[in-house]
Amino acid sequence: MEFGITDEQIDIRNAVREFVKKEILPYADEWDKQETFPYSTVKAMGQLGIFGCCLPEEYCGNNTGFLSQMIITEEIARGSSSLRVLVNTQALGTALTINKHGTKEQKEKYIHKLITAEYLGCFAITEPNVGSDIMSMETTAEEKDDHFLLNGTKTWISQASLADVMLVYAYTDKSAKSKGMSAFLLEPKGLQGVNIEKIDKLGTKLLPTCEVSFSDVKIPKENLLGKLGEGSSIVFSSLCQTRLSAAAGGVGVAQACLDVATQYATKERKQFGKQIGEFQMVQDIIAKMVIEIETAKLMVYKAAWQKDHGKIHNDLEVAEAKYLAGETAVHCADGAMRIFSAYGYSTEYAISRYLRDAYAYPLVEGTSNICKWITAMDHLGYRKANK
Repeated sequence: MEFGITDEQIDIRNAVREFVKKEILPYADEWDKQETFPYSTVKAMGQLGIFGCCLPEEYCGNNTGFLSQMIITEEIARGSSSLRVLVNTQALGTALTINKHGTKEQKEKYIHKLITAEYLGCFAITEPNVGSDIMSMETTAEEKDDHFLLNGTKTWISQASLADVMLVYAYTDKSAKSKGMSAFLLEPKGLQGVNIEKIDKLGTKLLPTCEVSFSDVKIPKENLLGKLGEGSSIVFSSLCQTRLSAAAGGVGVAQACLDVATQYATKERKQFGKQIGEFQMVQDIIAKMVIEIETAKLMVYKAAWQKDHGKIHNDLEVAEAKYLAGETAVHCADGAMRIFSAYGYSTEYAISRYLRDAYAYPLVEGTSNICKWITAMDHLGYRKANK
């Protein structure tokens, strides 16, 4: 297999890395402590093209592809895991989905505004009683003469309280099962019947995560995304893209843990007259971190490369990458914490933020158990992942 990143992608990585170094890292801990959403930084991310890699130039995208988007995602997560989530809320879970399934009017109205961060976006799938089992969704959209009437509750919705546009999945015909789910676009701010409440979280704190309830919310029929009954195919297609971004985020957080652990072990902490990086037990932790990160990164890059070469629905490779990246983020956060020892337990160092953020990655966009299940079912021949 011949594989490498292009000179253009190296330039993209370097530009984003420099942006993170100057515009995110110096402020990330304070944003996290204060739970402050940095609007100006997010706008700058939009202007830099961070959200446009998988979208056409016609709508302000740059069409550089999935591999470029994953490289960027990794770098953003290296500075702030919270801001990494915006790759999904702005681009892959919203704008990319609209570009694939939307009408010309929907594309023109939303995509360029999401890419440039003029609009903030979100997508609403998960419910209080529905996590991995998406088809057990309880939210409904009842068809009326000139609108749909939306009722139900969504939870763990990233950026919902800030969103200018929300992509909502609901059943329009529960009896039709997989053919009875549909997707809708709505603008939640000030919309009658929409109630949004913030959820207090352990990590990823600068980005609000919310519970959203809908009570007889009127959705104009022109806000239907795709055709009636196409919601299940849209949501699973979207998950194959957002899941990979989460994997890249896991790699970025893991790399951040390695960065600070290396700095601490070789430059800052001495015991028994020498840098702690000279001790074999510390070297053992560092070696494992390096190897796990490199392996997870290669799997993420491979899945992104496949998408750029036409294998867009590579659910198996994405699940494998997501599983390994999520577990690697946690392993590396734990390893860095051990190297920092008691100092890592304080909030003086960024490792406390990385540790709290890392534990989201085995949970979001498909849990580790779901990713293992997809992998095992495919390998055993019970259910092929790439259809």
